[in-house]
Amino acid sequence: MGAAPILRMRGISKSFHGTQVLHDVNLEIMPGEIHGIVGENGAGKSTLMNILFGMDVIHSTGGYEGSLEIAGKPVDIKSPLQAMEHGIGMVHQEFMLLPSYSVAENIKLNREVLKPNLVSRLFGSGLQSLDYERMYRDARRALGRLNVGIDEFAPIAGLPVGYMQFTEIARELDKENLRILVFDEPTAVLGESEAAHLLKAIQEIAAEGIAVLFITHRLSEIMEVCHNITVLRDGRVVATRKKNETNVLELAELMVGRSMQFNTNSKRQVQRGKPILEVKDFKVDMPGEQVRSVDLTVYQGEILGIGGLAGQGKIGIANGIMGLFPASGEVKINGEPLELNSSQAAIAAGLAFVSEDRRGVGLLLDASIELNIASGAMFGHGKFLKTWGPFSQTDRRAIRENALKYIKQLGVRCTGPTQKVRQLSGGNQQKVCIARALTMNPKILLVSEPTRGIDVGAKQVVLDLLRELNEELGMTIVVTSSELAELRSICSRIAIITDGQVAGILRPDDSDVNFGLLMAGQPIEKGA
Repeated sequence: MGAAPILRMRGISKSFHGTQVLHDVNLEIMPGEIHGIVGENGAGKSTLMNILFGMDVIHSTGGYEGSLEIAGKPVDIKSPLQAMEHGIGMVHQEFMLLPSYSVAENIKLNREVLKPNLVSRLFGSGLQSLDYERMYRDARRALGRLNVGIDEFAPIAGLPVGYMQFTEIARELDKENLRILVFDEPTAVLGESEAAHLLKAIQEIAAEGIAVLFITHRLSEIMEVCHNITVLRDGRVVATRKKNETNVLELAELMVGRSMQFNTNSKRQVQRGKPILEVKDFKVDMPGEQVRSVDLTVYQGEILGIGGLAGQGKIGIANGIMGLFPASGEVKINGEPLELNSSQAAIAAGLAFVSEDRRGVGLLLDASIELNIASGAMFGHGKFLKTWGPFSQTDRRAIRENALKYIKQLGVRCTGPTQKVRQLSGGNQQKVCIARALTMNPKILLVSEPTRGIDVGAKQVVLDLLRELNEELGMTIVVTSSELAELRSICSRIAIITDGQVAGILRPDDSDVNFGLLMAGQPIEKGA
């Protein structure tokens, strides 16, 4: 690493409409350093990065206080274009890609390579042609730095989510004079293997001398790749630690300002009721998560976990039951056959679903929080409607009261129930999805990746809520998650899915060896 910081942020403060969101923040990063920034949703992480990248949301709301230095020189960055001119790149949490364009065209977007032609030689350089040969060569070089086998000619539309994320990163690496690269929740949409590949790529990028600012809710990733870590809470820096001087538990406690200890429940015993959900020879054609033949029984009043590696089919089970992807086989609810390939039938049978794809499936992004929370129950069960003969009208008062209840219960950080969901952070959007499902008062709650993109404090809130719903209301819950530790903390049984089938069902207090063997598709050794 160099002797002087490549970036200094001094005394950074920012208010939005009278609300202070950053308070005198100081941050330094050296060339080649991976610097982690962690904090709960609303701690100020994204606002700080928006200041660095010159986003319009900062300057259209009065700017900020404090100063920035790049390589020891004061800078005043008022647009992303100026940020790029200073060698700053940013990989945003939400993709900024054009679906109809190829991977290479997205990588070179707004930096297209031109070449002269006969017309431009006669009438001026404004009529030059795109130099596709060089553009595709540059794109291949940038993708090669990430060691990913993405076809630069492929259109973005239809690509797996992981490929889209690597295309975003390749676009930044292709820029000249890149000195600082910001990653904002880059692994939130990735599976385990893709996330591991990305972390390795981040380390290789830093090894080239590029400074990396890494924002993530996954503290294990922070501990794996970062040299130093800054913790934000309520817009203030509460600590900066070297990686070898801290641990995940301390970082979590610094983030939330209280002692953190997830309830392990490893010996949780649940008295089984009768079978409430039975799945036999169940197949689901979900791209990337195909279910080949699953037999599974869920008992009334339990929390069943579904785990496994990415791409093995665990995500497809709930999506197939809810009729979101083509399914075949047999599904019974309380002994009665469920009509497959029909979301309406699933809802009528008392199922509610929190999707892993909150933006694509779970939310009306341009609608209010209160309408999002009420919409499932309104259209699925006719709740929140006042009816006079053939006429009906929404019960706005009931919708508002319901929203306020869940905003308080789940700790949704917002300006109020009328705020648009699009304006919320990813973690708070997920809380709205959960509130929407709970408002439907389901017999069975299917939850996929409930803590994806949520900070550690909010994770505990969500997990405790699921446990409370189960213990106090007797709600049957099926939780699908990539976070095995979380499944073991709340579930009475955990089904491991491998190659689209149930490899085995374990208790939460079974050995790590048994979980590892099943996830690897190996039989459990006797006595293990």
